[in-house]
Amino acid sequence: MSESPQRRVRVVSPRTDAPRTPPRRPVARDIDEQTSIGEVYMRSLLRAQLRLGIGVCLIFTVLIGGLPLLFTVEPDLADVAVLGVPLPWLVLGAGVYPVLIAGAWLYIRQAERNEQVFADLVERS
Repeated sequence: MSESPQRRVRVVSPRTDAPRTPPRRPVARDIDEQTSIGEVYMRSLLRAQLRLGIGVCLIFTVLIGGLPLLFTVEPDLADVAVLGVPLPWLVLGAGVYPVLIAGAWLYIRQAERNEQVFADLVERS
């Protein structure tokens, strides 16, 4: 006695005619097509980058602009010489550049972090 092979049974959902949820629209597409939602996302990125740029400029202005004010308020500092070079010349000629380089490096790190947060937000949505 040989058994006959069983036929395959196809199982189908009883709700085949139920309304389907529309597919989610990716945020990257909204940005590319410049929709209002895409504009909101881009505006938030630009606002974060602008806030960072203004903050760095203000810090540099206070630090570098404050040096001549410091030497004006404390005239005794202007008389100090290091290896025959007056202190104001030394500070403004050589001491400012490491500060500018460090500030630029920190600015780039923070700007890239802002962009990464934005990219993660776009991918999640």
